[in-house]
Amino acid sequence: MNVDKKEEAQKFIVVLDAGHGGKDPGKHSKYGYKEKDIALKIALKVGGMLEKNPNIKVIYTRTTDVFIELKDRPRIANNAKADLFVSIHCNAHHTEASGTETYVLAVGNTNQNFEVAKAENEVIFLEDDYEKHYKGFNPNSPESFMSILFSQEEHTDQSILLASLIEKNFTNKFKRKSRGVKQASLWVIHQTAMPSVLIETGFVTNKEEGAYLNSENGQNEISTAITNAILEYKHNLEGNVGDFIFKDDTPKINVTETAEPNEMPIVTEEINSVTNIVYKVQIAATSRAIEPKPNNFKGLNNITREKEGSLFKYFYGNTSNYNNVKTLEEEAINRGYKSSFIVAFKDAKKISLSEALKTTAN
Repeated sequence: MNVDKKEEAQKFIVVLDAGHGGKDPGKHSKYGYKEKDIALKIALKVGGMLEKNPNIKVIYTRTTDVFIELKDRPRIANNAKADLFVSIHCNAHHTEASGTETYVLAVGNTNQNFEVAKAENEVIFLEDDYEKHYKGFNPNSPESFMSILFSQEEHTDQSILLASLIEKNFTNKFKRKSRGVKQASLWVIHQTAMPSVLIETGFVTNKEEGAYLNSENGQNEISTAITNAILEYKHNLEGNVGDFIFKDDTPKINVTETAEPNEMPIVTEEINSVTNIVYKVQIAATSRAIEPKPNNFKGLNNITREKEGSLFKYFYGNTSNYNNVKTLEEEAINRGYKSSFIVAFKDAKKISLSEALKTTAN
């Protein structure tokens, strides 16, 4: 292998998937905003920013207004042996709901966020021979989601890490309303063999947010936030501590945000009753081993390291009390680990946070 090919093979590969396209317009709004157009413009802007880093290779599932079958989008990423798959979309609702959401694959509750999964998966009906390609999968049936196997499970932590960074970049720099990191059974990220997220950049059905999404300024801000998150994710993965931020001089604008009714409250009750469930804060994941000493982790004590596949993961704290681990998470974030998130273990085996909370609440 010559030097150029060797350098190319060592690059960090990001596949950017602009949702919908061609005969599939995606979400629509009475204000005339088109999801397929907005998603493509944002994907191209993110790609342009990332390509300024010589160590990153960007691959697009589409660069024009064409229809790409759902099954082919993850296939592009898998064939490229990508390090990340990022699918970019816009949201819609019959109310004036607003805000960003970033989805990772649901590996525990296939019915969670079913309506979102149904809407994003229904594009398969536009494809020729979809019955053959999707083996009887029916986006309109909750039972069909049971057929989605957990091939993404080994990438869940890294997907959540990237999703968390994306949402934090939306809120911290550009003051967007974040509806959080969520899980859903989405075909496009189920089929990928690498950490994958689907970003709902905002609601085209909200008059003010739709105008923001459709504007050059809004697309620049959204693209910058996504780019920064990807760069920070890569930086963390390589075992670095500081932030690698893409600098952008785009003027900021504030979006008027309408709270959506009937949102679920945050769980805040104390949990002490089940001692075989413990919570930790994952603060980093690296491809090389770092000694779990305070001076390597900004003075934080009680750091543990575990190897999962080719990654080393680092956890702060160890408690059976959910309120305590929330405090630890806040402390880690204040120390500079802005991508920290809580993980749960039962009998030393990792379980989903929702399962831990349900178990300890009983």
